[in-house]
Amino acid sequence: MGKSFRDRKDGKRLTKIHSMHFVMPLMYPNRCDNEAFLSERIDLTNIQRYLEKKNADNPEYAYNLFQIMVTAMLKTITLRPKMNRFIANQTMYQRNVVSAAFTVKKVFSDQSGEALAFIRSKETDNIDTIHDEIFRQVSFCRSDGVDAGTASLNAVAAIPGFLARFVGAAARFLDRHGWMPKSVTEGDPYYSSVVLSNLGSIGLHAGYHHLTNWGTCSVFCVIGEMKKRPFYDDDGNVEMRLSVDLGLTIDERLADGYYYSKTIRLLKKLLEQPELLEKPLSEEVDY
Repeated sequence: MGKSFRDRKDGKRLTKIHSMHFVMPLMYPNRCDNEAFLSERIDLTNIQRYLEKKNADNPEYAYNLFQIMVTAMLKTITLRPKMNRFIANQTMYQRNVVSAAFTVKKVFSDQSGEALAFIRSKETDNIDTIHDEIFRQVSFCRSDGVDAGTASLNAVAAIPGFLARFVGAAARFLDRHGWMPKSVTEGDPYYSSVVLSNLGSIGLHAGYHHLTNWGTCSVFCVIGEMKKRPFYDDDGNVEMRLSVDLGLTIDERLADGYYYSKTIRLLKKLLEQPELLEKPLSEEVDY
């Protein structure tokens, strides 16, 4: 079926959906009013072993937990397509591409600037191709280059103050109808499938992060610091293992609780068996 005039350039309008999912955007039109927060603790034992194996040959850019998290989120969203939906202007759409975005700190200092990285995945991608793409984008962001998202922000910042309010209102109108220029949306993290924030890299715990009414992003993933925590077996015996906490904020209008539960189950399976990430993103997983 071809593109309908009701579709957006970044998503296809959904018509055959449950009546509850049709009505909810009409009653609760703002994404920030529909946030569901989920937290999970991940045992990193298998990821540690996997990273030691991947880095045994001393690659130019070492494999790390964040690359695994990005790949696992992309594979999860690819296999759970309702997670790649978004609601705009009280209408539900299926996003055309599975993507992930994150902020790159150029240097770890108070004065250092930030850049924006944006990963557009393909069904054939796996941990190795995502690793290489992250390396490419992080290297660019930490150079003197200006990414597309930062370039758009710089353009807005250069607008005279008396025009800023008008430009803001016009931008919100274009955003709501899906008419923002590609030059703006292609680097904007809030037009991705999922935004990831690696707070553990700066020594912070995982926690809640809001969604935004701007853009189309329906999933936010916060990664906390790695540390040893107690794990209990069925007999109550305790063992300290290296682990990481995740905080996931989701637009609850996209699907029901059962769908989200199975999605989290899949994500945990991928993180606890990271070898599965060597397969293409579109390859099914038993979970």
